[in-house]
Amino acid sequence: MQLGMVGLGRMGGNIVRRLLRAGHDCVAYDRNPAPGAVLAQEGARAVDSLQAMVAALEAPRAIWIMLPNGAPTEAAIDSLAALLSPGDVLIDGGNSMWKDSVRRGTALRAKGLHFLDIGTSGGVWGLERGYSMMIGGEEEVVRRLDPILAALAPGKASAPPTPGYAGDPRPEQGYVHAGPNGAGHFTKMIHNGIEYGMMQAFAEGLDILKHADSDILPEDQRFTLNLAEITEAWRRGSVVASWLLDLTAQALAGDPALESFSGHVSDSGEGRWTVQAAVETAVAAPVLSAALYARFTSRDEDRFSGKVLSAQRKGFGGHLEAPKK
Repeated sequence: MQLGMVGLGRMGGNIVRRLLRAGHDCVAYDRNPAPGAVLAQEGARAVDSLQAMVAALEAPRAIWIMLPNGAPTEAAIDSLAALLSPGDVLIDGGNSMWKDSVRRGTALRAKGLHFLDIGTSGGVWGLERGYSMMIGGEEEVVRRLDPILAALAPGKASAPPTPGYAGDPRPEQGYVHAGPNGAGHFTKMIHNGIEYGMMQAFAEGLDILKHADSDILPEDQRFTLNLAEITEAWRRGSVVASWLLDLTAQALAGDPALESFSGHVSDSGEGRWTVQAAVETAVAAPVLSAALYARFTSRDEDRFSGKVLSAQRKGFGGHLEAPKK
């Protein structure tokens, strides 16, 4: 099957690679020609403009945009909407605000175009592990793109079967049709809000363990603990075993004090939007709210918990926050 990819960064380029490995035909474009040239050597068809991409694809076309949320994504959608034909599909796989996806879906339908908002999780590991995808849009269009989605997803063998599950088989592959336009990015937004909370729990717990030898404690109640060994043990049989723990243990094994990490933790839009959605729906979300505020606090404080968060972000997403000087 054919797919056009606009934006060949950490995730866009690897999405193309995974599709190429599955035998799909990919047309690739980025304002910077360098990543396209590399992908061309791997079997993609690199083009130098959006017009060339549209011309290179057979109708009905499917074009995936993998750009930062906001103005870059908006500009690409507007430009492509003027070039595409009725029946073509535009996909936003980035972390866009879900309300923007509702608006974009409505506007594109008025032009006879289809739109999918696909919240995509997998980070820099997606090429090998596959991508978990949360999709908003028309069921018929999602079905049309099943070969693409199935190739990108981790597959059924990536996790043990859930006893009693008898629903749509696609979630067992690693992707879900969440609902109409906006539902995909809404679901991914909440996913990332939960991620904030999970990361913060690990960070705070490890910070307490690190300070168990504090001189504010009675001498017979102090412990000097090896966090690399503890997290390595937790990975096996513990109820907190997870990919986030795997990445944390890996970081501690290579840098026990996490000195190469700044502890200054950025936040992307999804965490803020999750808290806003909690307010709008009158749902109490104290853990997710506190995790967001902890990231704000990390920019003024130098704590080990912030370094753990920085290490986790680098581990799954390639986000590099430089050490403080």
